[in-house]
Amino acid sequence: MSEQTPMETTNTTEVKVEDKKPREKKEKKAAVEKKAAVEKKGDVKANLLGAGCKKEEDFSEWYQNVITRSEMIDYYDISGCYILRPWAYSIWEQIQAFFDAEIKKLDVQNAYFPLLVSEKALTTEKDHIEGFAPEVAWVTKSGDSQLADPVAIRPTSETIMYPAYANWIRSHRDLPLKLNQWVNVVRWEFKRPVPFLRSREFLWQEGHTAFANKEEADEEVFTILDLYRRVYEELLCVPVVKGVKSEKEKFAGGLYTTTIEGFIPTNGRGIQAATSHALGQNFSKMFNIEFENDKGGKSLAWQNSWGLTTRTIGVMVMVHGDDKGLVLPPRISPIQAVVIPLHFKDADTTAVDSKAKEIADQLKAAGIRVNLDNRPNYNPGHKYNHWELKGVPIRIEIGPKDVASGTVICCRRDTAEKSKVEISNIVTGVKELLDNIQSNLFNRAVKERNDHIVTINQWNEFVPALDKKNIVLAPWCEKVSCEDSIKKKSSEESKNKAEEEKGFCLTGAAKSLCIPLQNQEHVKLPEIKEDTKCFCCQEKATKFTLFGRSY
Repeated sequence: MSEQTPMETTNTTEVKVEDKKPREKKEKKAAVEKKAAVEKKGDVKANLLGAGCKKEEDFSEWYQNVITRSEMIDYYDISGCYILRPWAYSIWEQIQAFFDAEIKKLDVQNAYFPLLVSEKALTTEKDHIEGFAPEVAWVTKSGDSQLADPVAIRPTSETIMYPAYANWIRSHRDLPLKLNQWVNVVRWEFKRPVPFLRSREFLWQEGHTAFANKEEADEEVFTILDLYRRVYEELLCVPVVKGVKSEKEKFAGGLYTTTIEGFIPTNGRGIQAATSHALGQNFSKMFNIEFENDKGGKSLAWQNSWGLTTRTIGVMVMVHGDDKGLVLPPRISPIQAVVIPLHFKDADTTAVDSKAKEIADQLKAAGIRVNLDNRPNYNPGHKYNHWELKGVPIRIEIGPKDVASGTVICCRRDTAEKSKVEISNIVTGVKELLDNIQSNLFNRAVKERNDHIVTINQWNEFVPALDKKNIVLAPWCEKVSCEDSIKKKSSEESKNKAEEEKGFCLTGAAKSLCIPLQNQEHVKLPEIKEDTKCFCCQEKATKFTLFGRSY
């Protein structure tokens, strides 16, 4: 056997050690790309459901998506004008029904006055028209001919109604005169229109009343204001602050303006929800609404005007909606409960369908607005998404096992909680759930609003508080010059807000929202002391006032 030299080799196989790092990097990259593709596919799918984007990430797009996807509105070929679809108009009808019944208890009667107003009438009250002049739409042609006397489309109806009041009111026996009309008005907004919140045509009620004395007129102003509060809080579950507008913010030509102010937590904005104006005798002087008083002398009428618009719907959407879509309070929801029978492949659906119809009929007979969704071409998941997007308060699911057990599953839209309800007790069970949802939505909104009302005493606290999406209670002197300064200074210190809010075309400037009234259940006011200074100009403060960035 010969010896092997170091240069000789054997038949053993050579093992090559491979560097694993490049392979690991390649596999990791492939995994990341696969995950991204899955997420992208998921995002595309998610964008087809619900609002299509997150409320907290793009509030403007979220709002536009929700009100169109839920079939509340559709767009029209004239900017700032929108089609109110049945889902939205039904909500307006619920608001109408409540408010109309309440004002009739106050002996208010409904009437209708023309849409068009002459230039002479419109310009009778100079201060009043100056407040609306940029927004007035004029009719200047008939066919191919220019009108000799252009006429305006009503931006509000004081100047349309009051010439008639002057003819009708001759004696103290003709008073009080209390009229209301449910109409549309046109205000040609130049800012970017936002459906429900700021549009060129909108629906509203406008009340116009006349009294023999100031005391009666003042009493009505605050009675109507509280009715507006009830619309928002009892129907829409939106908390509001009752207050008086500053001299700068009051209705043009009026004596004083009372208001309810809402709060949009997503962007920390205040929003004027409704107003009740004391007009005093200014319009009576302009339109000669004079009467013979009970002493045989001549007196001018004391007048009020008050209005509530379809803005109510937009505020409600913004306060309660989530990433899945609308969340509707039961009292105004067009459908309060939807019954969905669950079908399984190759299974007999007769018993399930029969029981689902029986439940829907029972609920309908009990006065509950209900829909039986037995559409055969859609699976349960599609139906769940559809009704969640539309904000229906309760979804009732019933399948073969539920029929056998004599129960159904009720799912709440506000919390997504599910509970079993006995079919034999379905009416009582659904009514209790609807009451609980109504209370929960309001209580939740009150807490969120109150968590964002901040009390300050110095200017250097003001803009930082606003930047944290708060509205602010601050001691104030009530001077117009000071309010001008507040708006200017806050705008200069908030230059980035306009870019952040570009979807809604909003600025960073702040203004007074209202001087809150005392003794409100959900609003606590600090006390003004003798030495309290105005947070802006450091002069003597007279009232704690609510300030904020607003719509």
